[in-house]
Amino acid sequence: MKKTWFITGASRGLGRIWAETALSRGDQVAATARTVADIADLSERFGDSVLLLALDVTNAEQVKQVVAEAHAHFGKLDVIINNAGYSLVGTVEEAAEADVRALYDANFFGTLRVIQAVLPLLRKQGSGHILGVSSSLAIAAMPLIGFYCSTKWAIEGLHESLAKEVKAFGIKVTMLEPGAYATDFGSPKSLKMAQGMDVYADLRKRVVGGLQNTERGEPQATANAILKVVDAENPPLRFVLGSQTIPMARATYAERLATWGEWEAVSNAAQGTSRKHAPSSS
Repeated sequence: MKKTWFITGASRGLGRIWAETALSRGDQVAATARTVADIADLSERFGDSVLLLALDVTNAEQVKQVVAEAHAHFGKLDVIINNAGYSLVGTVEEAAEADVRALYDANFFGTLRVIQAVLPLLRKQGSGHILGVSSSLAIAAMPLIGFYCSTKWAIEGLHESLAKEVKAFGIKVTMLEPGAYATDFGSPKSLKMAQGMDVYADLRKRVVGGLQNTERGEPQATANAILKVVDAENPPLRFVLGSQTIPMARATYAERLATWGEWEAVSNAAQGTSRKHAPSSS
């Protein structure tokens, strides 16, 4: 059956590819971007199958209005992809608190706003699939982009809880965990740079050099994968995009399990004498 998608951050990168993928197979898409002009060509190519909407996910009222408009226009929303976001580059010591708050406002609270706006509609439908764009960096963080990584760790916790809360309503939840792709995510449009400190200059040079030499996947190759996930009767809660993340995850968790095991006796001793604690009646 024809599906109706709602995609944030559809102007470029993976969000753009997924919007085009859905439209190309005959689905309907409410494509959102900060500036409609950036996605105007979609209307020229796909006509009435696409609804172009200006959306700044940091604007709570606009999120509510745009979600309602998309639902009213198409009569339903089946696939919700929260893709809008950017990265803040800087060490934990370097970044200004205001910049960190702004990052969370877009990456985390922007996602939350869309989810809270669509949930009443999906519950009434008795169906729907919410996909949050996380990252391989939610499995293992990197220096210099720790704040971006932390937003993705927050996204993971949010969606894991959400999946358990809405399963009974027929709503599915998936976290998309892309590795490195050859998109313009590293461009000035998707990055904010913190004021660098000389003491971290060597670290910055090593990390940036490593990122420049990282093999990156072909963005268009994600198209069929996304269709398989949204068409699956029982989609995964977590879905990795790319071939590099799963080996990294195996190594990361092996190291964590080894460390937990090494300290297990101390951890167990910290339990003390277990007992059930009855909640207060007050």
